[in-house]
Amino acid sequence: VESANDAEAAPERLVVLDAGDVLEPDGDGEAVATARVAAITATASLVIVLGGDNAATVPAALGAWGGRLATAGLVTLDAHHDLRDGASNGAPVRRLLEAGLAGARVSQLGIEPLANSRAHAARAAEHGITVVNRAELMTTPIEAAMTAALDRAASAGGPVHVDLDLDVCDRSVAPGCPASVPGGLSAIELRTAARLAGAHPAVTSIDLTELDAVRDTADQRTVRLAALCVLEALAGLASRPAPPVTAGERP
Repeated sequence: VESANDAEAAPERLVVLDAGDVLEPDGDGEAVATARVAAITATASLVIVLGGDNAATVPAALGAWGGRLATAGLVTLDAHHDLRDGASNGAPVRRLLEAGLAGARVSQLGIEPLANSRAHAARAAEHGITVVNRAELMTTPIEAAMTAALDRAASAGGPVHVDLDLDVCDRSVAPGCPASVPGGLSAIELRTAARLAGAHPAVTSIDLTELDAVRDTADQRTVRLAALCVLEALAGLASRPAPPVTAGERP
């Protein structure tokens, strides 16, 4: 991936590695995925996990955080709180909280109140989660909301995971996401959030979830949106300041 700020700037290069698939996500698959993300995080600046359902958020986040859970943060772009009981695609945020994640460093953007129960909204409030619902994002630019959420998640100095659940988008742009509803985010809003996530120095991992390609339209608009979000995140990563070079190291 190459990017340049202007015609005179030298392109910045990113090395992108496809780490393969977790073929059996049920059973031991979550432990396998967690270990694989942890191993990749040891050498990568950013890990991007592609789903599949939103249950992938748990191994993606825990693998990237490793032993830094006490200072970690989470930002979700999702129409749902994902605070259900049990182990499912509706429970990843609750499971991460139970693992030790501080609710004060969790922000949820794009929540659709009519797609969530009152009990789950109350649970989010009990944990101190910052919730920005869809209506609020109609008056607050996504850039401002996302920047504030990322800074809040990174406030303890630890790693940040960003969950990009495609059901946060309007159904017209994400028909291949079973839970998307009319009135969600636009495609450019999600792409902007992905770029800001990639650009933030505390973000070590991102997931893109709730994509069912076989349910997509003939023009593959949901798949294309997910692919563009990956590219936006990589463009954001390329914009991060280069780390300082110490004496004796090559630039």
